[in-house]
Amino acid sequence: MSDTSTRARRPFARGLPLAAPLRLGRPSDTWFKPALSVVVASAVPHLALLATGRLDLVMYTMAGSLCALYGHALPYARRARTVAGVVLSMSAGLATALVTASLTHSTAVLVAVGALLAAAQKVLCDATRIGPPGHVILTFVSSAALFAPQRLGQVPAHLALTLAAGAVAWLVCVGPALIRREGPERRAVARALEAAADCAADPGPRTRNGAAAAVHSAWQCLLVSGRPTPVRRSLERLVAHAEETLAVPPPDPDRLRARAALVRTRGPVPEPPPGPATADALYGIDAERAALRASGGRRAARRTLVRSLGPGSHLLPVAARTLIGCALAGYLCAALGVGRPYWAIVTAASLYQANVTLTWNRALQRTLGNLLGVLVFAAVLPLSRTGPLALVLCCLFFSFAAEALITRNYWLGSVAVTPMALLVLEFGGSHPAGELIGDRVLDTVLGALAGFLAATLVTNRRAAGRVERALEATARARTEAETAYAAPSAELDRARRALTASLVELREAGDTAAGEWWQRALPEQELLAAEQAGHRTLAATAQRLGPAARAPE
Repeated sequence: MSDTSTRARRPFARGLPLAAPLRLGRPSDTWFKPALSVVVASAVPHLALLATGRLDLVMYTMAGSLCALYGHALPYARRARTVAGVVLSMSAGLATALVTASLTHSTAVLVAVGALLAAAQKVLCDATRIGPPGHVILTFVSSAALFAPQRLGQVPAHLALTLAAGAVAWLVCVGPALIRREGPERRAVARALEAAADCAADPGPRTRNGAAAAVHSAWQCLLVSGRPTPVRRSLERLVAHAEETLAVPPPDPDRLRARAALVRTRGPVPEPPPGPATADALYGIDAERAALRASGGRRAARRTLVRSLGPGSHLLPVAARTLIGCALAGYLCAALGVGRPYWAIVTAASLYQANVTLTWNRALQRTLGNLLGVLVFAAVLPLSRTGPLALVLCCLFFSFAAEALITRNYWLGSVAVTPMALLVLEFGGSHPAGELIGDRVLDTVLGALAGFLAATLVTNRRAAGRVERALEATARARTEAETAYAAPSAELDRARRALTASLVELREAGDTAAGEWWQRALPEQELLAAEQAGHRTLAATAQRLGPAARAPE
């Protein structure tokens, strides 16, 4: 092996970006779905409480309503289970916080419990890969409840309100299945076609990896969507077509984009031209779906979850960062006289991303967004105090704005999240505006500083170990794909999808480790070679050429 492959860059402390984390991006293609869902899920209990004159209970119903933010990228069958799990997890965290608040008024104990809950919520959301908004909403609710006045006898009724609002959120998330049953699958397939078109128009490592990830996500979405309907069959053929174009780029990528646009509509799914691997792909996904039913897919998912939380997991250092950072932020704010330092805990918890570099980006975004958000709160506070209905409408508006803006950049969404969180306090009674704003600014600054300090001091050397395991898994998957060329078509297609999944995991592990500090050198050349070899194998098997036709090493 040459020196080029062994002399990899060692990621010690490096320059941190300032402008790049604040640039605005394109909004998500589904930004309006969580935005509208949380507004509808919140409006029903808000208006019910307004009619009964009990707006002081909004905090408990909002805990359930915020569950409507989850699961919008999942097929409806999987979404129903996921959102139900989020509602139960939200209720469990809230119950722990309420019982603790009713038993003690010690700030030291409350901060410790808040930090423990934040760490547990972070690691569970990362292990299950639940997607945005991740653990932040769970931590926001449980941390706020820790510092709310509470008696033990009130806890069951408050939890009942949360579960009732969570049931409304579940109906809001699952209800669209009655109108457009295959909507999530259509969007996943459209993204795969668009990524394949981008790769064909501008071939390169970035677009190739992005297209492979999008195709893999589309296959996974179809795999867990339920029984194959005629629409899903057509979508499967389109994903197989997108996968084939990664091996043989089409002369006109715009045709792929046109098919993606048709898939997003309510009309019939366009039929792609027949390809050599389409039938194999359909046989393969049927065989994989049958294997999942036979082996018990949920049991396998539980085993994977347990392994990801076991000793040696790369998630455990991130949990330690969250625990230490949240505790440090809470204790610092309490020492400086903040009566309810829950926002410092939430700020610290919201920072932790896959690595230190991304955590810095989030710290910058969160700080800017919160500081601008308190100015927005100061501007709308007089309007919100004109009456209970005005307060409810302001909260609903900022709930919508937060989800509408956050996909462009996190700091922009935080500008709306901050006034919404402060307005929730107004449901329990008016507070001095200067005190609210001063505490929020102090909590934000100290929470960001303490959170980032914990991220830099708690090393995650296991990120490099994850890269090594991903390299080994990719090598095994590539060998199995080459060996399976002589096997039946279904087995070959399963091997190809396993190789695609391993390449996606390898890229994620490499990106995560590249942004970490204070760890051993990364095998960057080996990473590049493994990715190139894996994509060559995918291309060869897609064309049914076999291992002998692979490009030279």
